Amino acid sequence: MSDIELQHRMVWADDLRFHIVEAGEGPTIVLVAGFPQSCYAWRRLMPLLADRFHVIAVDLPGQGDSDKPVDGYDTLTTGKRLRSLLKVLGEDRYVLVGHDIGAWVGYAYAHQFAADLRGVVLLDGNIPGVTLRPTITLGPDNWRNWHFLFNPIPDLPEALLQGRERILIEWFFSRKTANWRSTFSKADIDEYERVYQAPGGLRGMLGYYRAVLEDIEQNTPLMRRKIGVPVLALGGEVGSAPDLYESMQPLGRDVRGGVIAGSGHYIPEEEPEALAREISDFINGLKA
Repeated sequence: MSDIELQHRMVWADDLRFHIVEAGEGPTIVLVAGFPQSCYAWRRLMPLLADRFHVIAVDLPGQGDSDKPVDGYDTLTTGKRLRSLLKVLGEDRYVLVGHDIGAWVGYAYAHQFAADLRGVVLLDGNIPGVTLRPTITLGPDNWRNWHFLFNPIPDLPEALLQGRERILIEWFFSRKTANWRSTFSKADIDEYERVYQAPGGLRGMLGYYRAVLEDIEQNTPLMRRKIGVPVLALGGEVGSAPDLYESMQPLGRDVRGGVIAGSGHYIPEEEPEALAREISDFINGLKA
């Protein structure tokens, strides 16, 4: 798949500049990453899909090389911004794949814009107000969720993380990946460090956590009705949400999924071949 060319470009939509990466032709797949990452997270998956699909990886507002607005990081607003981008791109029928924060956006998007979706894929994300517990119990697993308390604090995270972004990134990768040294090279971490050291990078990263309470409030009424489009929910075997499929089953009319064996939280980079098979099989099973 090395001959697949990934094309980068900047696109204006909803008064924001979005950075996107595209490859391939065919039915469209939209890829949205999470924390503490960017669309670079899809670099290994895209070539595996691009021989059959048109794949678009998007830096959400606040991520990567997209603009870093001062507000609007709740998932409903983010979904509207993402849809504006896809309309500018001429996309009106696609499968949305979201990992981590991307899964938060994907859940709300499936309720907001079901008519645009053939299906939605949710990857190892604990969705605020849906599958994420509203409280953290003191105990040996606190390291998994401490950032939900730290990241929303005003000003303090920026003061402590400025110039130390790499420490944070490496900590998450080392703790939440099944085998992080075989997954992430120095060059990979350099790239994530680059985008989070850019002006507004920390604001964007933290903004999604500062909107979590708003997400919970917004998702409460959404949970009263089931997702109408087909859902593929996949957790990593040793990831943050290995039970995502079971948690999502009562929340959609057609929920498929399971666990990616041998993977931690960062499925697209840890097990891209297995993920590509799951996504391909899911799409091949959808109605035309």
